[in-house]
Amino acid sequence: MEFVEMGNLNGKTLMLLPGTCCNYQVNFGAVLDALGEKYHLICVNYDGFDGSGSIFPDMMTVTKKIEAYIQEKHGVKRDGAIGSSLGSSFVGQLIQRKNVHIDHGIFGSPDLDQSGVLAVKLQTAIMYPFIASAAKKSNKQGKMRKMMIDFFQMSGETAEHFMATFATFDPISIKNEFYTDLLTHLDEQIDVPGTKVHFIYANKMGKKYLKRYKKYFKDPDIREFDMQHEQWLFGDNGFTEPVLAAIDEFMRSDTQ
Repeated sequence: MEFVEMGNLNGKTLMLLPGTCCNYQVNFGAVLDALGEKYHLICVNYDGFDGSGSIFPDMMTVTKKIEAYIQEKHGVKRDGAIGSSLGSSFVGQLIQRKNVHIDHGIFGSPDLDQSGVLAVKLQTAIMYPFIASAAKKSNKQGKMRKMMIDFFQMSGETAEHFMATFATFDPISIKNEFYTDLLTHLDEQIDVPGTKVHFIYANKMGKKYLKRYKKYFKDPDIREFDMQHEQWLFGDNGFTEPVLAAIDEFMRSDTQ
């Protein structure tokens, strides 16, 4: 695991938790400077995605490592944590488990998929061959690169940077991350005193995701944007500044 602290060290703390097959440098690269001007950033790279040669074990083992770092370095209370996609699963677990306290849990347009063991095995069997080959084979990388440009409206340069980083990850880590995320469940109507839950809702994902947000958390603060999944993080598409402004509002809001 890698934890890097940067930015305005006198500002409120904001933990950055990257999504599937990402490190924080790629996932949050377009907004690190802007966030760092205001916040004391705690940037996380999980086992298997930290350049150490380690293998991602499972979501709960990594969650416990994040908790241990917060407890050791910062006590048990942090101002905020934002999860991108899969990173939101970690935010949810940190809030639900109550071993550390987060004033503002910010969920970056996650899908929050949860499944049983048999369904997860089937999904993994379908997805893993494509993911593993895309990590190593140039023809599959080309298809993934095109999807990033077409779907997320990434620039070609951003897509190339992502693919170059993606190719450094061990396929076993990718498989373990994908598999155990689907098996890491949240309770329904989570409500922790002193914690406010905020969602960046990308409405082009579909209303079923909005229903999930309301299912797993009681009275979440939901900010809707007419964009695709995490589109604000990839390129100059007009969403970055409005979402950053929403994050500032979230971090200033009353948690009581």
